[in-house]
Amino acid sequence: MKNNRILAVWLSSPGFGYALMEGDRLVKYGHRRIDGDKNRKCAKHVEKLLIRNTPDVLVLPDVRAKGTYRAPRIIKLHEMIMSAARRHKVKTIKISNEEMRDRLLGDKKGTRHQMAERIAKELPDELNARLPAKRKAWEGCNPRMDLFMAVGLAVTSLARKI
Repeated sequence: MKNNRILAVWLSSPGFGYALMEGDRLVKYGHRRIDGDKNRKCAKHVEKLLIRNTPDVLVLPDVRAKGTYRAPRIIKLHEMIMSAARRHKVKTIKISNEEMRDRLLGDKKGTRHQMAERIAKELPDELNARLPAKRKAWEGCNPRMDLFMAVGLAVTSLARKI
């Protein structure tokens, strides 16, 4: 594969999750909860990841894909991160939720938890212990889910053979 260092970032209201893959190996991953000026701080952290890790490709969720709703703040943050990638001359690709579900589950209507379980099965040594419990209807989304969605973006981009 031509591009072998992939940084994937999943943006959410509490912060972001990230995954760095070299080839098909997950080498760095995590999630950051951000308080205060979320867009400025998130963009700053993601730019640091770009500088430190020098990825060949930055993978982001497609916030404007058909059937996708993202808050205006997240759309603005997405634009800020795209701008940072251009400044650092990093190729950027966007992946829709539908494409990610189809790649990971073979079903365009699967749940985030089903995707996280699949990812944990594919990378058990790294992620099995971090898999959040299935949430109840009255619970909010676990911030660790951002990490799994970032890994899902990276794995999906590998399937595209970018």
